[in-house]
Amino acid sequence: MDFATRRVRLQPSRRRHRGRSAIAATVAAAVVLLGNVVLLAQPAQAATLLSQGHPVTASSSEGAGTPATAAVDGDLNSRWSSAWQDNQWLQVDLGATSSISQVVLRWEAAYAKEYRIEVSGNGQDWNPIYSTTTSPGGNETLNVNGSGRYVRMYGVKRANGYGMSLYEFQVLGTGGDNGPPQGSGTVHVAGSQGNWQLLVNNAPWQVKGLTWGPPASEAGARLPALKSIGVNTVRTWGTDASSKPLFDAAAVNGMRVIAGYWLQPGGGPGSGGCVNYVTDATYKANMLTEIRRWTTEYKDNQGVLLWNVGNESVLGMQNCFSGTELENQRIAYAKFVNEATVAIHAIDPNHPVTSTDAWTGAWPYFKQYTPALDLLAVNSYGHICQVKQDWIAGGYNKPYIVTEAGPAGEWEVPNDANGVPNEPTDIQKRDGYLAAWNCITGHTGVALGATLFHYGVEDDFGAVWFNLTPGGLKRLSYYAVRQAFGGAGGGNTAPVISNMTLSRTTDVPAGGTISVTVNVSDPDGDALTHEFRVGGKYIDGSGALVGTPFSGNGPFTVTVPERLGVWKLYDYVRDGKGNVGIETKSFRVVAPPVQGTNIARGKPATASSYQQVGNGAPYPPSNVTDGNNTTRWASDWSDPQWVQVDLGSVQSFNRIQLVWEASFARAYRIEASDDGNNWRPVYTTADGNGDVDNIASGGSGRYVRMTGTQRGTGWGYSLFEFGIYRN
Repeated sequence: MDFATRRVRLQPSRRRHRGRSAIAATVAAAVVLLGNVVLLAQPAQAATLLSQGHPVTASSSEGAGTPATAAVDGDLNSRWSSAWQDNQWLQVDLGATSSISQVVLRWEAAYAKEYRIEVSGNGQDWNPIYSTTTSPGGNETLNVNGSGRYVRMYGVKRANGYGMSLYEFQVLGTGGDNGPPQGSGTVHVAGSQGNWQLLVNNAPWQVKGLTWGPPASEAGARLPALKSIGVNTVRTWGTDASSKPLFDAAAVNGMRVIAGYWLQPGGGPGSGGCVNYVTDATYKANMLTEIRRWTTEYKDNQGVLLWNVGNESVLGMQNCFSGTELENQRIAYAKFVNEATVAIHAIDPNHPVTSTDAWTGAWPYFKQYTPALDLLAVNSYGHICQVKQDWIAGGYNKPYIVTEAGPAGEWEVPNDANGVPNEPTDIQKRDGYLAAWNCITGHTGVALGATLFHYGVEDDFGAVWFNLTPGGLKRLSYYAVRQAFGGAGGGNTAPVISNMTLSRTTDVPAGGTISVTVNVSDPDGDALTHEFRVGGKYIDGSGALVGTPFSGNGPFTVTVPERLGVWKLYDYVRDGKGNVGIETKSFRVVAPPVQGTNIARGKPATASSYQQVGNGAPYPPSNVTDGNNTTRWASDWSDPQWVQVDLGSVQSFNRIQLVWEASFARAYRIEASDDGNNWRPVYTTADGNGDVDNIASGGSGRYVRMTGTQRGTGWGYSLFEFGIYRN
């Protein structure tokens, strides 16, 4: 029988969920009959169920429907299931050191024949408190004696060809604490020039981190998995009332947060808005109020590592000012960051303060005008290995952390044949994270660690470039971070795409097809599936990726969009085990060739109106006959509007091609005239969709006109080309 049928038939009967104390009492007094095996479950003292609802991680998960969290949710209808391999584990974080007296394993049919129960105080060093090589499966209640914050079932050998699967993993005992620890939780920078370290409660702390993307409310469910790959820190860009679940979950998991305070113009060039730090006293006073408020709110939460005031604002000011004024604003900003740092220190002397920018060129401002900072910070990608030399050359007397790093960014790579940034491959991105970490750790005693970019589940243009888990799926970069941070190895890993080639890249006819060859392998021998998407970021700025039709099993035949411009093609290769490989290449969509001669080329054109002001204006009607698909006519924003071509004499034609800009006509008609006054219909439609319209309708006349009667957008009508063809 198939696996799904097998699971249903062997699942135990449903039972109503009861409260925590009722479950504990039942477990304490139960006698469980498994075939001829009787396990007596009577602990020496009253026990409390400590594990239910607590953070849980696993070596692997068979799929999204069998997560690790299902083993501690108190529901016997849900389960965790591992990859179909030996040496799989499931561990629960009890939140505090607890005395363990009993462990209950409620196995699904896929159980561990050989396993051990282990405890740990830090999640790294494990001590066995029970082991067996002859587990009968079913329901096992184990009387044990041990203590620890973390409890793990480590399955050494499977009982059958599937993985290991638990309906429930219950840990009972005394001393568990469900809440996050509170207290001073002191963090400070210690040491001397070139020999610094970060100390958390007087213990060395190397920042092994990721920038944080999901909602803070999801931290309790997500942080245990990050901890399992060696992450001890996450970084945010803003702090407010919504931040509390993240701080609390970090504290419960023994992790920390670099808590950001956002200042304008944050995010580097092109984002964040502009504020005048020389004259805008109101803005600065309001921001100081916010910074004081949230520092006071969270200063005693042991999830806090340090405070980070601002992000890429020194660089971003070039988008707001120039010349002497730019210099004055940068100085004023650095002074304000110092004022904010002093305010934070007055409220919270137990956590350091830093400020992040996108280049080490910001550090001289901080050195001169922000002396209160405890350490420096920088975001750096393709040039991360230059940071050490910049620090040495600048003569700085403070250590630093890297608050964003990873493979080379869009702004750092050369352009491809289509004139757009050549995105690194999956393999190059993987290697980029490892190289970045090596350069950071190579600056011993000065670079105190990094939060690499980026942990998030977004699945768009930027996410494919940088996210470790786009759409919640793990890619090569995720496992590279695990390797860099010394996380637990093993388990199923991502497909490896070694090459992707397109049969045409610079001249693909609109709406046509291309042949795509993808060379991919899977380290675990998993069956792979492909999905192709396209993105028009370089056409209209949209980061969205949408599916596109394809056929075949390799090479693949992929249908391209009808809209002209440079697109990107993405191949998502999934292994069905929670992993994905993603490769991308650009291609340029051009107007399909039309048989015959374009008798409109270079001829005079007139229009009912044209846009004469605005970005890139004017857009005169003459652009529709210049043979250039990068120039366009654009009308006023009203109905109806028309554009017409004067062929110079009455001529016959066989076909018309309209190459639309984004502002297309939903309804329009084509007409011809010998005198420019009396018009004959050639073609009409009420369901136009823009892009390229090839109209196989002929006629004759000196004048040919397109009249738009219903716009497809809120703007006007806009055509790159109005082609009139004669065979």
